[in-house]
This record gives sequence, C-alpha cells and structure tokens, in this order.
Amino acid sequence: MKALAARRHHPMALLVILLLALVATGGLYAALQPQTAQAEAYTQDDIDAGEALFLANCATCHGRNAEGLIDSEGSALGPSLIGVGAAAVDFQVGTGRMPMQHSGAQAARKPPQMNDEQTSQLAAYVASLGPGPAIPADEWLDTSKGDATKGGEIFRINCAMCHNAAGAGGALTRGKYAPPVTGVEPRHIYGAMETGPQNMPVFNDNNLSPSDKRDVITYLETLEENGSPGGISLGSLGPVTEGLYVWTIVLSLLLGCAVWLGAKAK
Repeated sequence: MKALAARRHHPMALLVILLLALVATGGLYAALQPQTAQAEAYTQDDIDAGEALFLANCATCHGRNAEGLIDSEGSALGPSLIGVGAAAVDFQVGTGRMPMQHSGAQAARKPPQMNDEQTSQLAAYVASLGPGPAIPADEWLDTSKGDATKGGEIFRINCAMCHNAAGAGGALTRGKYAPPVTGVEPRHIYGAMETGPQNMPVFNDNNLSPSDKRDVITYLETLEENGSPGGISLGSLGPVTEGLYVWTIVLSLLLGCAVWLGAKAK
C-alpha cells in the first residue's frame, strides 16, 4: 500500500491518468457513434488519375492544390475543396453541374462531362485531401428497404418548403432555385442531402441518419411511380398554377362568347 501511495504522487501519474481517460473516451465514442454510410476504398492509381483530371479541368477555379481562388476584386472564383469529401464530387460532377459552363447565380444540371470512372477518380483525389462525406454504400441506396411513408414525412418537414411536396422544385431569391428532385439517381439525392450543395442545408448523419435518407429517396421514387393521380399535373406547382390555368381558360371562353354574341348581333 505504501508503494501504491508513493506512485500516486509520482510526477507522471497525472499524465498516465489523462492518457487512460482519453483512451476510454475514444473507445466509448467509437462504440456509441451513430450509423454512417461507408466510404469507398480508393487505390493510389485512382488518386493519381484523379489529380491529373483535377489539374486539367478544375484547377483554373479551385487552385492547383484545391485551396480555392479569389480574383482581384475579392470574389471567389472557386471555393476550397479540401474536406468536401468524395460525395460532393460525385454529386457535382455526376450531375454535370461541374465543371461549370459559365458563371451564374447557380450551377445548373446538365449532361455530365466525365464518365463514371473519371468521376470516381476525381472523387478519390479530392477525398485524399481531407476527410469529408463519402459516397454512400449500396445498402443505403436500396429503396426496397426504405419506408416511403416515413420518407414522405421527413421530406415534407425538411424539404418541401423549397422543392415542394411533389419534388417539382421552386424559385428562390436572386435568380436561384431549388431544382426538381424527381428523376434523379439515388446516390445523387443522398449526396445532396449529405453535402448541401448551392443553397441547400447539410443533412449529415447527426440530422438525418442513413436510413432516414434512404426513406426520403424511397418516397421520391414512389412519387415517380405513382405519377399524377388527378390527370395533368400542370407542373405540380400548386394552386397558383392551377388557378392561372382555370382563369385563363374561363376568361378565354367568356371573351370568345362575347365576340361571338357581338358578331351575331350585327
């Protein structure tokens, strides 16, 4: 007991206790952390090929080291890509938003410039620059395991105010807009939720779990499968569009009747 008491007053005792506490805290965090989508494994060849693609297609705006560039007026030409992760690259390049054709309020979706292999290589290079959201594992994209009812509830609470309840998109301020989210590949929907492109907030695993994101994707696929039960959808933009169509048709009929009656009176 005397020997143990003597060791408690040793100068290194506090350091040992601190190290043990850190190890215990790290172990508990690893054991209790929420479920996350698994990252893809990339080879060094993928990273090297991705770096070559980056220097040829992206470095003009994002810098040779992906640190981002600012023009002479202080405006950002391209943001830093360090830490954005593979998911951001897969979404932006896979949907054709990057490389951008021209500057504007928002990068528009267009046919992708790179094929799937090149996109994967570019994602591998950006992922090697710093930790960030990974491309989700196939398990979280399998809509046969999703719950469309729960996904619809999540979507209406978190997304419908911009994308509308039917996923048709909508206008925002200063020339920006929320794009349609139907007809989009599941991994790109997942990547958008995980990375928050453009004006979209980030829904990471602390906000929406991978299974929640899968449920949202399932709901959007269900919307596509069901179509418009009422017939013509009128763009699924809600009562404003429907009212405009009705008034246009009704007023046209009334004007036509007035012209016809006037012609008969003569």
